[in-house]
Amino acid sequence: MNSFKIAIAQIKPKLSRENLQTHLKILSKISHDVDLVVFPELSLNGYLLKDRAIEDCWNINNELDSLKDFSVNFDIVVGGAICTNREPTNSALYFSAGNLIKRHDKKYLPNSGLFEEARFFQAGDNFQEFNTKFGKTLIIVCEDLWRGFTFAEIERIEPDLLIVISNSPARGFNDGNIEIADQWRSILMTSSIISKGTVIFVNRVGFEDGLGFWGGSGIFKNGREIIRLPFFDEVIEEIKLI
Repeated sequence: MNSFKIAIAQIKPKLSRENLQTHLKILSKISHDVDLVVFPELSLNGYLLKDRAIEDCWNINNELDSLKDFSVNFDIVVGGAICTNREPTNSALYFSAGNLIKRHDKKYLPNSGLFEEARFFQAGDNFQEFNTKFGKTLIIVCEDLWRGFTFAEIERIEPDLLIVISNSPARGFNDGNIEIADQWRSILMTSSIISKGTVIFVNRVGFEDGLGFWGGSGIFKNGREIIRLPFFDEVIEEIKLI
C-alpha cells in the first residue's frame, strides 16, 4: 500500500477481563477509513496479573469473536493472556477480515526486579513474519525487542511493517527526561533502520500497584521518530502515513 491510516490506542487497562468491553467501545468509534488499530501489550488483561493469569486468560477459540467481527472493518492488534494447555502465554493477536491470522507469544519473559512474567507465563518460540495488506509484517512484544537475537531476526526478515506492543513502566527520571523512554526511542529508531520498513510502537499508560506506565507511543521510519504520542495520557490517535 502506498499510504495507510493507523489508529494507536494508548490506553490504561485495568486488572480485569472487562477490558474487552473497553476495546469494543473504542473500536466502535474508530473512523471507517482506518486500516489498522493497535492496542498495547496485555491490553485485554492488565499487567500485574500474577496468579490471575490462569484465571483470567482468554480462550481464542470462542471468547474473542467480537474482535474478529470488528476486524471486517479494519485490522486489529491486541495483547492478552491467552490460555494454552499449560501456563498461559503473553500474546499479541492480529485480527483481519473476520479472522485471527497471527498469534505471537512473547519469547523473552523478564523475571527480575519489578517483573515476574517468567513465573506466570509460558515463553513463546521464534519470530515469524506473515502477510497483511501492509506487506510482510512482524509482531514483537516488549522485552522481545531488547535482545540481539531479535535484531538478527528483524534483519533477516526485513518486514515492511514491524509492530511492537509494550507495557513499559516509567523509571530513571533525569532532568525532566524519562531514561527508559530515551532507551526505547534509540532501540526503535535502530529497528526502523534494520527493518527498512515502518515501526509502530504502542505502550500503555495508567497505574497498577505503584507502577506508572509512560505511554509515549509512536511511529518510526528510516531511523527517525515521525510521530510521538504524549507521556502518561490516554490517547486514541488516528494517523495517516504516506
